[in-house]
Amino acid sequence: MASDRMATPLSSPRQSSSLSSSPLSTRMQSLQVDSVQRWMEDLRHMTEVECMCVLQAKPIGVEEDAQQGELIVASAVGGGDHVARNNLQTLLRRALVVSTELGKMFQRLEKGRWQRVHSTAVRANCHVRSLVHEYGAARNTPLEMQKYEKSLLEKCMELTNITERCLHTDDEFFLKSMREAIHEILTDVSDSFSNMIDMALANEIQVLIKQIESSDSVFTIGSAISNLLSLTQDGPQLCSIIAKEGAVVALFKICRQDCFSDLYAHALRTVASICCVEEGINQLDKVDGILCLADILTDENSAEAARAEAAAVVAQITSPHHTSTQHLASFLESMHDIVTALIKLCETASCGEVFLLASAALANITFFDSMACEILLQLNAIHILLEACKDRQRVDTPYSKDQVVTILANLSVLEQSAPEVLQEKGIERLLLLLGEKPSSSSPSEGAACERVQQKAAVTLARLSRNPEVAQTAIQLKAVPRLIELCRSPAERNNSDSVLVACLAALRRLAAGCPDSIEAADHQQLIKPRLVDSFLLCSNMEESFV
Repeated sequence: MASDRMATPLSSPRQSSSLSSSPLSTRMQSLQVDSVQRWMEDLRHMTEVECMCVLQAKPIGVEEDAQQGELIVASAVGGGDHVARNNLQTLLRRALVVSTELGKMFQRLEKGRWQRVHSTAVRANCHVRSLVHEYGAARNTPLEMQKYEKSLLEKCMELTNITERCLHTDDEFFLKSMREAIHEILTDVSDSFSNMIDMALANEIQVLIKQIESSDSVFTIGSAISNLLSLTQDGPQLCSIIAKEGAVVALFKICRQDCFSDLYAHALRTVASICCVEEGINQLDKVDGILCLADILTDENSAEAARAEAAAVVAQITSPHHTSTQHLASFLESMHDIVTALIKLCETASCGEVFLLASAALANITFFDSMACEILLQLNAIHILLEACKDRQRVDTPYSKDQVVTILANLSVLEQSAPEVLQEKGIERLLLLLGEKPSSSSPSEGAACERVQQKAAVTLARLSRNPEVAQTAIQLKAVPRLIELCRSPAERNNSDSVLVACLAALRRLAAGCPDSIEAADHQQLIKPRLVDSFLLCSNMEESFV
């Protein structure tokens, strides 16, 4: 493929000595060389795209083309689903290529690299025309989208022409005015291209949604859902388009029909992905999706996979990251049933993934309503969660432990939780969690371990309001471990949040049992203001001296 190196001017051909004596011949030769140079530069970029069009329109083998992900017109493919999948691949791949070229143009325009600005404009123009041609060959283009295409192609041609004019002058004033004009056109091209791609993607998504709504075939519907799920992995913008086109409504229709029970898990996983954006949650609320989730979660005949994916949707829509909370009003109506079903799923989970999804949903729920914490205490949740921590088949990663300790931290706000934690030997578990360390160099795993340590310290501090809990923690050597975490940055993975939580837990224990902390530690970690102790420990080398 063309690169920046290939876009640099080519060497001039050797001039003929027989022409050098004539001024007219010299001028003609100069013009000829300039034209040849430009033609050779532009030819590579233009023929490259055109050759791709020819090869893609006449594939040697349909299966090979599908494996390579090349663009295929409808006449070369069998089956509507195969066409839809390849059209989506076409749009996403071409959109990435064109967006990359436009981004390069903005950068080169700022630097005044006119030769490369023009060659990039030519390349972008060819890619856009190729995309429009291929998409039009594979699918009937909607009338509104045709207007966008026509306008976009005109702007691309204008961009190519105006950048070419800048190659023939060194007038700084002219080039400055052209830079502003090109920047404006380039911005229009980018916006028009983005709008056209959004409309084309919406058109393809509508095709998939129609398959889900109109087909009676489990295979056809499942394949369409798979394509939607794949699209959701390409970012929030695409999820917004999918939601606006009514995918959530169509997927919940599937989840309300017993004949499609085998597709529940697949459909709900897609719903969870779409609900990473507000539009998806709003659509879920409009179709009473929470009631459907509650029905699946509480139905003992539902497959575990379906209940796990329903839990994933609950976790998604109750995430603290969402700014809109309107949907939570309807959630509260079903909260008791949902919480009961989720803690039961934690208890009976057959694997770590199912437990993770159920516990993540519970963790989020405990953040926004204290009633959920009271319900969980009534349902013996502390026993269930602490027992699960002993089962490596269910709690096998720092991510699962993060959810468990989050629930425990939120439950520990209630005074009645302390006796239950003591009875279930939960203080021992919290001390084990304070020692959580990553098993790999993965940044996400390291961050999960930090959250586990932080929340374990927070839970211990909250529970230590109870004198019996504080005494038990001291007997179990909680103080030395907390001091180690404060003084040794490596033990807490250099996390400031873990340091603050451990200092708070130490101070809580010291308030109830002052004799449990030695004088030197008291002088540095307890007596000063919290911020002073924090600054001391955060700047400390790995030493206990």
